[in-house]
Amino acid sequence: MISQQRQSSNDRQIDEVLTQLGDIVVGKPMQVKLALAALLAGGHLLVEDLPGVGKTTLARALAGTLGLDWTRIQFTSDLLPSDVTGISIYDINKQQFSFHPGPVFTSLLLADEINRAPPKAQGALLEAMEEKQVTVDGISHPLANPFFVVATQNPQEQLGVYPLPESQLDRFIACIELGYPDSSAERTLLENGDRRQMLESLDAVATAEQILYWQACAKQVFTSAPVIDYTQNLLLATRNMASDGACNIGLSPRAGLSLLALAKAWALLHGRDMVIPEDLHTVFPSVAAHRLAGSLRQGTPLTDEILNTVSVS
Repeated sequence: MISQQRQSSNDRQIDEVLTQLGDIVVGKPMQVKLALAALLAGGHLLVEDLPGVGKTTLARALAGTLGLDWTRIQFTSDLLPSDVTGISIYDINKQQFSFHPGPVFTSLLLADEINRAPPKAQGALLEAMEEKQVTVDGISHPLANPFFVVATQNPQEQLGVYPLPESQLDRFIACIELGYPDSSAERTLLENGDRRQMLESLDAVATAEQILYWQACAKQVFTSAPVIDYTQNLLLATRNMASDGACNIGLSPRAGLSLLALAKAWALLHGRDMVIPEDLHTVFPSVAAHRLAGSLRQGTPLTDEILNTVSVS
């Protein structure tokens, strides 16, 4: 359990982080919290939306606010796996191959428009996201710690996009949509200009070491037996819907672990050292929606239907 004094210090610094992020990404407090929770849960974030609504700005604001080194990869149809991971080049003077790290060797990787690259290039991130390492020519190279991927994805109805396979989608602990800003937030943007100008002078209010500590605190957040029961019931509901043909696949045990990890981080962000059912209820759509591929029902989103039918025991 987290001591009261340390929890109070955590709360103050986390509030500073959220305040600064909110100054950059205007009018999206829920999405900002989910993005930070994804990082503190040790996962990765997928942001799906139209161009120009702030996806890249969110990633850059996270890196600047948290004091993380970051790199951006523009995923295109001609991108090669080695363009992501790096390549071994023969050194004629040393008469041996030398590994030249790719842009994946950073703390925060912005994989921009990830679904514009073919599956082979997308697959270059699978090992990195799951095992925090890259293997080239049989040699494993560890990545930075923390390592956080923020991938942006264009809507599937746009031209020139490739659908992400289930194995890739499952690597993202959460998926969010920013959407258009409301009238007040949009007016703030129009009056104050492009938020990217603010990013250039952004001061870090946390460090990589602080993030690692918060990640350790998130793991210590307590989950009671009723919370575990509720998690299992949510997973079972998705599998029952898959067997009924409402979606292609139900949630896996790994998705359940992701749900609990994100709920723990969400509880930590709200100053609590235990998960309550409302935490699961809040984060469930962002964990489940992108994994429940191919929903066949119209109207009410499948995640909402599940939450409405599964009760807390």
